[in-house]
Amino acid sequence: MSLQELKNQAYKLSVSDRLDLVNAIVESLRRELRPQPDRKAAIDRMRGLAKTDAPAPTDAEVEAMLEERLVEKYMK
Repeated sequence: MSLQELKNQAYKLSVSDRLDLVNAIVESLRRELRPQPDRKAAIDRMRGLAKTDAPAPTDAEVEAMLEERLVEKYMK
């Protein structure tokens, strides 16, 4: 279907159908033209955000932290 045929068909639609068509076209353009975020730059900025100089906790230390948290949560 050519553009002119499409326009002619659009003129035959009711006002509400034409508004729906316009909204659909605008939404499709909005999705296509929306700039995509630069994810790589964001990842590079966040890299090392939670990094510390301290060594990672051992399994026993993690277990103790979890136990402390559960005691705080359920014993108070």
